Amino acid sequence: MSDSISQTNTTTNGNGMEKDEADLARMGYKQELKRELGLLQVCSVSFSIISVITGIPSLFLYGLTTGGPAVMVWGWVVVSCATMLVGLAMAVVSSAHPTSGGPYFWAAMLSKPKNAPIASWITGWFNLLGQVAVTTGISFACANFLSTVCTLKTNVVPTPNTTIGIYAAVLFTQGLTNTFGVHILHYLNNVSVWWHAIGTFSLVVAILAKAPTHQSAHFVFQKFIDGTGASGSEGWGSRASNAYVVVIGTLMAQYTLTGFDASAHMTEETHNAAMSGSIGIVMAIGVSAILGWFLILGLLFSIQDLDKVLSTETGEPVTQIFLDTVGENGAIVLMVIVVGAMYFCGTFSITSNSRMMYAFARDGGIPGHKFFSKVSPQWKSPIRTVWLACTLSFILGLPSLGSSVAFSAATSIATIGLYISYGIPIALRVYYREDFVRGPFHLGKFSYPIAIAAVCWILFISIAFILPQINPVDSQTLNYSIVAVAIVILYSFGFWIVSARKWFTGPVKQIAAEEMGIDVMDPTMADKYEKNA
Repeated sequence: MSDSISQTNTTTNGNGMEKDEADLARMGYKQELKRELGLLQVCSVSFSIISVITGIPSLFLYGLTTGGPAVMVWGWVVVSCATMLVGLAMAVVSSAHPTSGGPYFWAAMLSKPKNAPIASWITGWFNLLGQVAVTTGISFACANFLSTVCTLKTNVVPTPNTTIGIYAAVLFTQGLTNTFGVHILHYLNNVSVWWHAIGTFSLVVAILAKAPTHQSAHFVFQKFIDGTGASGSEGWGSRASNAYVVVIGTLMAQYTLTGFDASAHMTEETHNAAMSGSIGIVMAIGVSAILGWFLILGLLFSIQDLDKVLSTETGEPVTQIFLDTVGENGAIVLMVIVVGAMYFCGTFSITSNSRMMYAFARDGGIPGHKFFSKVSPQWKSPIRTVWLACTLSFILGLPSLGSSVAFSAATSIATIGLYISYGIPIALRVYYREDFVRGPFHLGKFSYPIAIAAVCWILFISIAFILPQINPVDSQTLNYSIVAVAIVILYSFGFWIVSARKWFTGPVKQIAAEEMGIDVMDPTMADKYEKNA
């Protein structure tokens, strides 16, 4: 069951940059993106996209009504541990294949050559769905919180239409940053990681210090709430069981702890990519897990009036907690911290999203791939996929105009899409374990059981988060994540059978190199590949 030993420690041209480019060349690709990110930057990209100060506040109401404090606190612990298993399994694969294609590329490389195209195709489309949905969730939350900030000390009353307008403006400015500001993205990374860390810590300290009273430990660690019934209807706890509520209540934690594959998508722009990308994944999950639990506990202990928080006129329970603890002026300051973090998070989500789309288009995986597989020679950025990501994310946010659960559905879509795309290559790595050639980052004898545990967890959440969240189910409360996932399944498999199987070859250059007998884990073979290609 042991993995084949890596040969990536072989030196090439005596220089880290040349080694990274050789690693990319032996996978069949040219160095087109600017490679200037280090370990801190690539870690902070994933840390900023995970963004506990984005995911937790944006789904705090969902958490309070779907299991309450007990599920929020202990669900976070369980989900964090399970996510770390997924992250470790992914880091092992990323180290072996450090390219911006991420999961979709790994799926091809971990399959037998004859199955590589369909594995790559299915994984790519699920990853694209998840990437678009997670950008939707992040930037739409930013728009919602901006709308809420506008109500403080004013008479402004936000409407769904104005929120959509703000959402469009947020995506537009984030798109501009990724278009013309690519050279400063690594500086923004550094700002973002400190903004998230210091901002979260300061926020929690402020509300705990200024709160007139604090909730009891019993409330925070044991209080169970089933508010899953709509308009006075019974909740799922009564209709089904409390266990059902616990399961769907973990969405807040699992949605927050997504997007860590960003480190993998940035490896073509990273020094020492085979190690930096993997370490970035694991570090981002670990730090986010600790910081997120700290934030959840701080918010729950600082609740003054639970009923007031649940029915707040601001529409955001976190805002009401701020108002009750630090007053209106203080609440504005804390909301600026939250909105700033959400904006950074959305910006880097588009960065990761556009790199994945660029890599997929480069191999012919999306409609219009010849158009979208271009990198701007001036800005060294895949500008066309930047705006494709923004456009698709805006479209996915439109159902919020007519659905009361649209936001939580979008977060479900993001979670399911991303984790299925994580799970396919991990499962392939388990199935073809004898053929796997590990990179410099590996887990030794623990690699196999950790990968199995990761796949089992992904199967569990993929079913859990398409389940109905509100009882009864109607047009307003339908969890339409099942619709979005079904569309991707039908399109990816249907189009594959009808057409794509005839022309889509996946990362064809990489597979051709394998067929020529070239050791894909040996960077010194890049020149041999070029001669035989």
